[in-house]
Amino acid sequence: MTHAKDTAPGLVLQGFIPPLRLADFKLIAFDMDSTLINIECVDEIADAAGRKAEVAAITEAAMRGEIADYKESLRQRVRLLAGVTVGQMHQVLDQRLQLNPGAADLVRACQEAGLKTLLVSGGFTFFTDPLRDRLRIDWTRSNVLEVSSGLLTGRMVDQPWGDICDGAEKRTMLLHTCAQMGIDPAQAIAMGDGANDLPMMGAAGLSVAYHAKPAVRAQAMVAINSGGLDRLLEVLV
Repeated sequence: MTHAKDTAPGLVLQGFIPPLRLADFKLIAFDMDSTLINIECVDEIADAAGRKAEVAAITEAAMRGEIADYKESLRQRVRLLAGVTVGQMHQVLDQRLQLNPGAADLVRACQEAGLKTLLVSGGFTFFTDPLRDRLRIDWTRSNVLEVSSGLLTGRMVDQPWGDICDGAEKRTMLLHTCAQMGIDPAQAIAMGDGANDLPMMGAAGLSVAYHAKPAVRAQAMVAINSGGLDRLLEVLV
């Protein structure tokens, strides 16, 4: 596998990547929004508040890496969600959220090969928890939306590990999980699409961009630009 080229349409390898086997890895870490699933959850929640365009514009800029302070950008978006009902959140979960093509197949193939799975998201436990249970993912890290009397307050709840799962926290969680498993980060795969995924992708042995922003595609070892997540299996012998 050689320098930056399409090995097949829509599948690009950057630089020199020696032949790899799935069995060489012990952990695969996934971003959630627009990677494992088809939507940006915060944008769809905002739709219920009539503020989707405003929130989506901030999300897009953050994912392109144009906003230096990711945490503040997320706080700003969450403030705009105040008043959305838990019922409306369930509608997003039940009616809009879908797995991206190949997601279930890739997770299953990794699990069958003995890899552990990690879901790290700048999104919310309201969505990561059901996804964890559906795909039997081993560990998750994401943010908690504060709810009062069945309504979002526009705030997030601090957790024992910190306040917000941003790019630095994604990297920390990846490294912590590797240490917990007793493996080298070189034995981990990290998949994402946005700028806040770059820190964890840079720490992993194999970084994979999925239908990603240009800056992320440019820095990933593998870029899947068309087709499903399971196209990663075309790279791993």
